[in-house]
Amino acid sequence: MTHSDILIIGGGIAGMSAAYFLAKAGKSVTVLEREDQPGYHSTGRSAALYSETYGPKIIRKMSTASREFFLNPPAGFTENPILTPRGIIMYAGSGEEAELDALISEGRANGANFTELTPDALKEIVPILNTDLIAKGAHEPDAMDIDVHALHWGFIRQFKAVGGNLVIKADVSAIAKAGDNWQVTLANGDVHSGALLVNAAGAWADDIATKAGVKPLGIVPKRRTAVMVDAPDGMDIHGLPMVAALDESLYFKEDAGRLLVSPADKTPTEPHDVQPEELDIAIAIDRLMTATSVVVRRPGESWAGLRSFFADGDPVSSFDPQDDSFYWLAGQGGYGIQTAPAMGEYAASLICGNGIPAHMEKLGVSEDALSASRPTLASGK
Repeated sequence: MTHSDILIIGGGIAGMSAAYFLAKAGKSVTVLEREDQPGYHSTGRSAALYSETYGPKIIRKMSTASREFFLNPPAGFTENPILTPRGIIMYAGSGEEAELDALISEGRANGANFTELTPDALKEIVPILNTDLIAKGAHEPDAMDIDVHALHWGFIRQFKAVGGNLVIKADVSAIAKAGDNWQVTLANGDVHSGALLVNAAGAWADDIATKAGVKPLGIVPKRRTAVMVDAPDGMDIHGLPMVAALDESLYFKEDAGRLLVSPADKTPTEPHDVQPEELDIAIAIDRLMTATSVVVRRPGESWAGLRSFFADGDPVSSFDPQDDSFYWLAGQGGYGIQTAPAMGEYAASLICGNGIPAHMEKLGVSEDALSASRPTLASGK
């Protein structure tokens, strides 16, 4: 039996970021990852963008709290910059102007560089947009692409460098309490024990809770589809910002001279190795052709990933209400990459008994917002 202070189930971006900060704080940590490569299901299939104005309110705060880490990671964390310039344009249809105005105001209050755009100004930046359907837009030029692989493996390398233990092909078959410790038995018969169990299993978080005898919180995995299409003939789309509908019905961005397109679908599904559905690919193409002048004759490669949500759409990072040796770290809903540094630091700080990090408190981050016992978790309101 292998014993650690802390066992983390899940080697995606959530589990590895927390593992890094915990190991850095002097804890002995073992991460159990069921696949043969960490981040296979969600982390590795993310078209990640760093924006301080994208997502629910707590996500926006944790994104801002992650900015310094992204811009100035620890020495040796990665050979290449984690962030590269991209920019994002969000556009609103008729009747959505007030919602976009509120988003702009909040973003500016938090220091984001937002420029309001008329439909004509939008057309100058993104010539392919059909601005007849757009009331106004907003441009955040400082939004950045995130090198997901560099970020994830930076956490993994640094975690291992300070003595952390990452176990792959660690399919959990049973979890039990033995005195003051958790014992996690793997399918191959190996047993790992730890005083604290961190549930960072993503779409499988409720399954892990059930195995541990902990009440599930109602996480719902949802399918998100992406498809590659060719750019219009003769058009150089290099440097095109990401373009997203305010109602989250569509987003697209340039990727190696082509367009990566998603209908931003959130189709509930069971946790599994999710694959794209033909209908979702067709919807993505239809929405793109409605929103732009792009004509898609033949779609390119496509894929799908899992985004996992709780009822109210916000993540959970807290001790279980009934068992303070079980810590929930799940439900990032597709924003796990852009919030990973802050979410990992936050979880490690609470687990180590140090409370909310000061720079997050200044942003208004509260334990209630990420609590496993918040009322909205069950109601979704």
